[in-house]
Amino acid sequence: MLGSRRTSFGDLPAIAFEDLAGAMIEREPLTIVVSEKGWIRALKGHAEDFESLSFKGDDRLFISFFAETTSKILVFSSDGRVFTLEAAKLPGGRGQGEPIRLMADIAEGETIKAVFPYVGGRKMLVAASDGRGFLASQDEMVAGTRKGKQLLNVEKPAVAALIVEAAGDHVAVIGENRKLMIFPLAQVPEMSRGKGVRLQKYRDGGLSDAKIFTLSEGLSWKDAASRTFNVAARDLRDWIGNRAEAGRLPPKGFPKTNRFG
Repeated sequence: MLGSRRTSFGDLPAIAFEDLAGAMIEREPLTIVVSEKGWIRALKGHAEDFESLSFKGDDRLFISFFAETTSKILVFSSDGRVFTLEAAKLPGGRGQGEPIRLMADIAEGETIKAVFPYVGGRKMLVAASDGRGFLASQDEMVAGTRKGKQLLNVEKPAVAALIVEAAGDHVAVIGENRKLMIFPLAQVPEMSRGKGVRLQKYRDGGLSDAKIFTLSEGLSWKDAASRTFNVAARDLRDWIGNRAEAGRLPPKGFPKTNRFG
């Protein structure tokens, strides 16, 4: 019919407020610096020399990594919760930073186990001190409130022990009893939240450290002097088994700290 409307009105696409806010932030490089007592700051640019950095009292550097003003920073606490910080809102590098506890509702008595930049789609291995764990996508960890998100369910006296990138095809775990075992990453389920499955069996103690690696490249670790050691795949046969086994004493030269470094 002459004069009839030839176009229709559709629904406007949904735009998340945080996406809009993020688009208004100028993208610039940052170096995130976290102290052992949980103070955080963001230095401009990608810095590698921290000799001039000062810390409060006997505090010292815990971890540092590169990020951008548009980045989200994830904080993993000992009760298995993950909190999200906006890099653009972190205090600058002129001072000594501010406590992460002022930005996230970390429960009293709980400690910060890890701080790392959010990377969309990246998989992580998360595990508790009792040796239970699972794979989780960082996409499932981002939270919009100070209360964060419960990721790993832990039963006291166990605590969340570690969260490491799942880049490789095998998992190496070592217990406080200094027993090492290696098994295929395919034996670990991916979950959005839960207790997970048993990674290693312990009679005494619990989980000390874990690492995901590519078996064909061998298993590497660093000693106290930051020297890198590598054991070839053909020499790891005695430690390769299935998830939830006990393992055996590690190869000669493995750090006394029971950590891969």
